[in-house]
Amino acid sequence: MKRRNFLRATALAAGALSAAQLDAANDITKQWNSKKKSGFTLWQIPSHRNTIGNSYVMRTSKGKVIVMDGGFPQEELTLRGFIGALGNQVDAWFISHPHDDHFGALIEILKNPQHMRIKSIIHSRLPEAVLKAEPQSEKMAREFYTLLQNLKDTQVFDLQQPGEVFRYDDMQVKVLGVANDFTGNPYNNSSMIYRVWDRRKSILFLGDAGVECGQKVLDGPFRSELDCEYIQMAHHGQNGCDEHFYKTVKFRACLWPTPTWVWNNDQGKGFDTGILKTVEVRKWMEKLGIQEHHTTCIEGLWQLD
Repeated sequence: MKRRNFLRATALAAGALSAAQLDAANDITKQWNSKKKSGFTLWQIPSHRNTIGNSYVMRTSKGKVIVMDGGFPQEELTLRGFIGALGNQVDAWFISHPHDDHFGALIEILKNPQHMRIKSIIHSRLPEAVLKAEPQSEKMAREFYTLLQNLKDTQVFDLQQPGEVFRYDDMQVKVLGVANDFTGNPYNNSSMIYRVWDRRKSILFLGDAGVECGQKVLDGPFRSELDCEYIQMAHHGQNGCDEHFYKTVKFRACLWPTPTWVWNNDQGKGFDTGILKTVEVRKWMEKLGIQEHHTTCIEGLWQLD
């Protein structure tokens, strides 16, 4: 006899609880345990080239795979191997914005899937004026949009309004920000912003959001939903959202998709001698009392259950 059934029979025989009372107690226990059960596992994937990039893979408790960005084209093989180990099927692929360190690996996979199946891609196409405002990135962005138009077996969502909610088993994703019409820092300021959560945890993904993009979501209808446990630091933790944004949003831990030279603002002349603002942002976090940090250049592959 299973232990649970044995205890039930013992309690009934002793007259301690009625059958209805015992079943009710079991139901309460089930509900309590289900609230604590993780709905998905997240991996923060480091660049194998010690460069910038944004790459997150999640797997739900029932096996669905969701990818956020994916990194440079040169990260393709690493990402293929990781996804292949999870079954070689992606149920949803979210792209924050069309910069090569975010969507480059996906472009290479779309050109040659090699038996990988991608069921859906979620993005927010840039307005034409924004596309043209960054000539060095325009060609690759247009290539990506052409690839999406030619897909036959993949559902493509082009979200132009925030608020859409996607559910994957016990994991949910809500889009809090979409492409904007800012022509200053144009592509970064059109980063999609998502909140991902289950019963146990919540994560805010900021992509490469700049000051204007961050302020827009603070002023928008989903302000309260920006609060989270884990926050992905905007633009790899430097020159992204401003200090006011981080002071306003409530969170307790930081995810840094950040290589060593960015983390230390060291481009060859020593610690904090470059033009990057990472060390300054690290000081903001210290002032806020944030003590938990998960940084790709320090921890490598990091897992959250």
